[in-house]
Amino acid sequence: DIIPQPLLDQYLSMTDPARAQTVDTEIAKHCAYSLPGVALTLGRQNWHCLKDTYETLASDVQWKVRRTLAFSIHELAVILGDQLTAADLVPIFNGFLKDLDEVRIGVLKHLYDFLKLLHADKRREYLYQLQEFVVTDNSRNWRFRYELAEQLILILELYNPNDVYDYLRHIALTLCSDKVSEVRWISFKLVVAILQKFYANNANALGLNFINELVVRFRHCSKWVGRQAFAFICQVGMFSLSVSTCTFN
Repeated sequence: DIIPQPLLDQYLSMTDPARAQTVDTEIAKHCAYSLPGVALTLGRQNWHCLKDTYETLASDVQWKVRRTLAFSIHELAVILGDQLTAADLVPIFNGFLKDLDEVRIGVLKHLYDFLKLLHADKRREYLYQLQEFVVTDNSRNWRFRYELAEQLILILELYNPNDVYDYLRHIALTLCSDKVSEVRWISFKLVVAILQKFYANNANALGLNFINELVVRFRHCSKWVGRQAFAFICQVGMFSLSVSTCTFN
């Protein structure tokens, strides 16, 4: 009753390999690009009409098709709601996490948007996997690590101070020692955000331990780049404090 059945059938047939040979070699990519709009039109009550097509596209041999889905999976999660997301999207999301960097970047750019839609217990499972984003197929792909730091700043609000200390702190310290200055600079902001997280939640002991670790690792570093990192972290921290004070006043 929402759209004519022949039109829906025509859309679903876009995943047929034969059509890629006779109609358009990128027809599957076009299908993937349009899927969130089709899902929104049909509504979550009719997701069963699209589920098989989505799974077919998610396993397509062309990485461009999978990349298209990775960039929009957070939007589809909003459309489907938490129950369908946990049942049908999370397994595909997990597959994208292990895919090529060209696909993983789509997941990474909207990592916060997707994780915030999950229940706390399911969201906590990804703490173990965030470390994997530090490793890329091409070490020169520094923008991947930059995006990770940016997402972690947002993701901090989704986890309690103990989880941040046990898992995210290690990633932040690794990124602070990155070979690319742009990655290091955004990571300094991440470190300050972590400290703010600790003290805003009265986790003063965790904050003090983290500060001591920063002092040992960077302030007393034998290399000048490490000592410079400590100075920049202090600079970012003082700037954040000044902004907070001005806003409060």
